[in-house]
Amino acid sequence: MSVNKEVKRITTHILQEMKNRGEKIAMLTAYDYSMATILGDAGLDVLLVGDSASNVMAGHETTLPITLDQMIYHAQSVVRGAGRALVVVDLPFGTYQGNSKEALNSAIRIMKESGAHGVKMEGGEEIAESIQRIVTAGIPVMGHLGLTPQSIYKFGTYTVRAKDELEAEKLKNDAIILEQSGCFSLVLEKIPAKLGKEVSQSLHIPTIGIGAGPDCDGQVLVVNDMIGLTKGFKPRFLRQYLDLYTGIKDAAEAYIKDVKGNDFPNEKEQY
Repeated sequence: MSVNKEVKRITTHILQEMKNRGEKIAMLTAYDYSMATILGDAGLDVLLVGDSASNVMAGHETTLPITLDQMIYHAQSVVRGAGRALVVVDLPFGTYQGNSKEALNSAIRIMKESGAHGVKMEGGEEIAESIQRIVTAGIPVMGHLGLTPQSIYKFGTYTVRAKDELEAEKLKNDAIILEQSGCFSLVLEKIPAKLGKEVSQSLHIPTIGIGAGPDCDGQVLVVNDMIGLTKGFKPRFLRQYLDLYTGIKDAAEAYIKDVKGNDFPNEKEQY
């Protein structure tokens, strides 16, 4: 029986129980109340208010431009509709790097102003101090290794990370450091499946993969990609379950035709 079915609210403790008993964790992004309500009703374990909102909601090329205030706005909307799901919010670029006091203040703002249940941060050993400080304040932290989109200008590409031995070793060490720093779970993005399995088996905390193979303890996708709202973005790791782009476009075209042809509203659609 799914752990999820037995509880009123998914917690970090329940995610740990799920890993311990071999039950996979299902996570999707969400950015607004309507989508969060649907995903909550569907039974998602975790909703991630991702800084990918910068791309799919605001149309930016990268995740870098989104602000803390904007993330809090999206998080407030998601929390209202999330139901039993655990809501985790990305700390956006520039709100935690290099300054653990600023990192703590950013995390506190998210928790106080949105009502979310935890934050997510990209990076390894270099942000360990910030993670420790936030966890000590009682705020759950989800880590994120592999392809870290906030560092896109450093990497210069969105290709698979940690294919060479040196980078793979650093990722394995970073994963252990993040666990020791107090992270309750860890996202692994776009790394070889073999490495995803190795890291997942080496850690006590659950891993959640996106393009990191089937042996992670859970999976996450950007919901707009998964339901086909975004156009033309089809990386290998994405399974598209719907084609809403075409469906909505067809509906809009039909509406235009009916309005132009004076077919809408008809007699039943007026007072």
